[in-house]
Amino acid sequence: MRQIKSICVYCGSAAGTDPAYREAAAELGRHLAEAGIRLVYGGGSVGLMGIVARSVLEHGGDVTGIIPQFLKEREEMLEADCELIVTQDMHQRKKLMFDKADAFVALPGGIGTLEETVEMLTWAQLGRHHKPVLLANINGFWEPFRQLLEHMRRDGFIRNGLDVPYHVADRAEDIVPHIQHVADGKTDMCKYDAVPISQL
Repeated sequence: MRQIKSICVYCGSAAGTDPAYREAAAELGRHLAEAGIRLVYGGGSVGLMGIVARSVLEHGGDVTGIIPQFLKEREEMLEADCELIVTQDMHQRKKLMFDKADAFVALPGGIGTLEETVEMLTWAQLGRHHKPVLLANINGFWEPFRQLLEHMRRDGFIRNGLDVPYHVADRAEDIVPHIQHVADGKTDMCKYDAVPISQL
């Protein structure tokens, strides 16, 4: 059994076009606060990043924002009652986010969100960590990515024994319970996916 004390959330510095994304970010923030789980995130105040962080704070939770120096103005660093860490570069930022998190959640986002999520999946695939990685598949946002993983498997680029382990939650309210079940070793109680994905 591994206690989940902090979750790193990767998400967009934009809010996206679907209101469901903003609603999911706010709901996830509330659930993190209510569960006493610290949010670790990219430190920005705009887009889904700002929504999830402010929601955690509004519900009495704790937040650690980690942002590189060059993005302080571009992503409008969150100025609030939370821990804010400014790093020298992106590499230091990502390493700190990894070190401070017990699990990882990918909300909808852009190429930065994708890159950070894929890095955690790669490290897991290579056995460098065993922290849960969960795709918050709000309104099917991550389905094209899941199909790409399956395509890589079919074409022989994800070999047997090197599956990409990840979890999926379709609703924001399922994210925290799902990760807690995984940490408790109750993987039979929650939806788990690894390439190949038979449902696609």
